[in-house]
Amino acid sequence: MSYTGENLPIDQILCGDNMELIQQLPDSCIQLVITSPPYFQQRDYGGGMGNEGNVKEYIDKLLCLFRECIRVVSNNGNIVFNVGDKYQDSSLLLVPYRFALAAIDTELVRLVNEITWVKKNPTPRQFKRRLVSSTEPFFHFVKSDDYFYNPKAFLSESRPTQKSKKKTDTKVGQRYFELIDESELSDAEKAVARIELAEVIQEVKRGKTQSFRMKIRGIHAEPFGGQMGGRTLQLKNKGFTIIRIHGNKLKRDLIETSVASDKGNIHPAIYPVDLIEEFLHLLTPPGSVVLDPFMGSGSTAVACKKLGRHYIGYDINTKYCEYARQCLDGTPYRNLHLLDGV
Repeated sequence: MSYTGENLPIDQILCGDNMELIQQLPDSCIQLVITSPPYFQQRDYGGGMGNEGNVKEYIDKLLCLFRECIRVVSNNGNIVFNVGDKYQDSSLLLVPYRFALAAIDTELVRLVNEITWVKKNPTPRQFKRRLVSSTEPFFHFVKSDDYFYNPKAFLSESRPTQKSKKKTDTKVGQRYFELIDESELSDAEKAVARIELAEVIQEVKRGKTQSFRMKIRGIHAEPFGGQMGGRTLQLKNKGFTIIRIHGNKLKRDLIETSVASDKGNIHPAIYPVDLIEEFLHLLTPPGSVVLDPFMGSGSTAVACKKLGRHYIGYDINTKYCEYARQCLDGTPYRNLHLLDGV
């Protein structure tokens, strides 16, 4: 079966080898590829990759699929891979970072971010000679500078923006007037600095700006790094710069959520639906087509259905495909015994 143009197997979970299935997709037809391949020598998923003899074989095999993901994703699309690590002879192999470096070395993508998943409820283990692992990386790759990106929607509910409150402190910013007087600025520069300082103080009192910082030449250090950017040039040419703070939360490169523990889930390693939702908010507009070549328990498909995105999923394990489909239908998985030996 082959697909051309708009003839895509959207909103389907297909059982089979993902390399064979993905090769049936046309170029540049996917907005987001997001997936979590089987980790190196961690579990038996009933076929497929993950049990290669060494890390190099594992990464080489994963890169073959990654190249196909690059081919099918659009120029304004995104690729997100979650790769787990492995201890061998009491030492971490750094498998995720070996993969990320190999992906960059293809020279077909750029790595925008390593977004860290912080697990609020990691597996409770007590190691005598190391700490419990409670984070995993999600690598965000792109093909071009035109990738879709909506940071305002990322973690927008879990990190709400607080509205600025009007300031009643009559002393707000007054210390800067004293510093202007004490500075080495010329009389003309001091006059302009006082005017602009008074304006930003009124913005704070009206609630238009939450707060501000002022840097004055000869008193404050130049902006970090010393690049000849806007603020550095203002210090040089005007003698001062004013930094307005609007109170927006920083969009940090981490997501904190609990590990999924759905009763009756037959998949040995599932990631939570709300984790995938954050990537959908950040990297896709509504109606986009999202591909997960290792669909597993169906988290990606469930998140897409919830948020109005289309999904295409692959998995080599028939039991996982059936379980994921029932999750999408909201049906409890009660027929596992019928699939024994499949």
